[in-house]
Amino acid sequence: MPELNSTYLGELRIEVTGTYMLGASPQGTRRLDRLDKGHFKGPKVQADIVAGGMDLLLGGADGAVRPDVRLVLRLDDGEILLIVYRGVRHAPIEIMERIARGEPVSPDQYYLRTGLVFETASQRYNWLNRIVAVGVGRREPGAAVYDVHEIL
Repeated sequence: MPELNSTYLGELRIEVTGTYMLGASPQGTRRLDRLDKGHFKGPKVQADIVAGGMDLLLGGADGAVRPDVRLVLRLDDGEILLIVYRGVRHAPIEIMERIARGEPVSPDQYYLRTGLVFETASQRYNWLNRIVAVGVGRREPGAAVYDVHEIL
């Protein structure tokens, strides 16, 4: 089978600035996180998160949580970049509870992965429109941080 190759795009750091509990719905337990601060920094991308991002986080009966995120970023040349991603985070219940309490937990104790898609009108960053990326994540108190890789 062919090997999956990737190249490093950068660090996506997203700070949670507000949380609203929707609670149990027919789809699962929904939490809404405001994402107003952070950055995407790498060898070819420098951008800051613009206020107004949202994660429609869904907790499932299987104990996993599934991020569903929309972010607007301002690139270093002033252009706008939209990032949309979905993913999954799972671990033993004790680890998930520690993360939920905002405690530091080593990323090797849980699984957090996302599939990212980009959209921009910038000619300089047009290449982002034609790629798929994967984020290998970790939770920090008040933030989610992903090492983002373009899938080649």
